[in-house]
Amino acid sequence: MSYSRRLAVLAAALIGCAVPAPAHAVVGGTEANAGDYPWLAAVGTPLFLPRASGQFCGGALIAPDQVLTDAHCVQFAQLLPKALTVTFDRSDLASRDGTTVKVTAVRLHPGFRSDTIDGVDVYHHDLAILTLAQPQSRPTVPIAAPRGDTGTVLGWGGTSDGDLFNTVLRQATVPMVSDAACAAAYPGAFDATEMVCAGSTTADTGEFDSGGPLLIDGKLVGITSWARGVALDGYPGVYSRLPADF
Repeated sequence: MSYSRRLAVLAAALIGCAVPAPAHAVVGGTEANAGDYPWLAAVGTPLFLPRASGQFCGGALIAPDQVLTDAHCVQFAQLLPKALTVTFDRSDLASRDGTTVKVTAVRLHPGFRSDTIDGVDVYHHDLAILTLAQPQSRPTVPIAAPRGDTGTVLGWGGTSDGDLFNTVLRQATVPMVSDAACAAAYPGAFDATEMVCAGSTTADTGEFDSGGPLLIDGKLVGITSWARGVALDGYPGVYSRLPADF
C-alpha cells in the first residue's frame, strides 16, 4: 500500500469510516505467545474497523510510559494522540486478553521524512515515541546494535500477501542482510547509517507489522519500516536502526 493510501485509510478511520486495507505480514514462522514478549505492543485505534482490536502497527515498550514504533504509522495522530491505543499481552487480536492503554502524546524523530524511489515508499528516521496515559509495571525491551547472522521478527498480520483475516501473533527467524547487499537491492534509497535489512523469500514482514521488532538474542536492533513487496526475491525488508538517543 502506498504512503498516501495508508494515510487516507487511517485518517478515514479516525472519522469513523471503515475502509478496507490490504494486509501483508509475517511470512513463515510459527504462532507466538505475547506473554513471552511482555514489552510487545499492538498499536491501533478502536476506530480502525477493518482490523481486530483496531491494530495497524506494532511497537515496543522502551520505558514504563514510552512505546517505540514507526513514525509513518502514527504521523496522522500527532494532533489527536488520544485516538490511539496500545495493547500488551494479546496473542490473538480477536480476544479481549491483555492490557490496553491510551496514548497522550506522539513524538516523531525530527529527521523523519518519506520519499518515493522507483515506486517504493522509503522512510528515513522512521521512528516515533508514544507516551502512555499510565506507566506500565512490566519489562522493557533491551536495545542493541544489529550484530548477528539471524534475527527474530514478530507481528499480527496475515500469513501471506493479501491475507486479511489472520489475527494471531506470529514470529519468524529471518536472515540478516549485509549493508552492501541491501544498498544493491535499493539503490539510492538504503542508508546504512539509519537502516538495516533482513528477510528472505520464506520469512519476512510487511504492512501490518510496521513498527514491530527485529530482535537478535532477545534485544531490539530495529523496527519494521519499508520494503518492496513481501518476501520478494532480492528485496529484503528494511528496518530502522535505533539511535543512541532521540
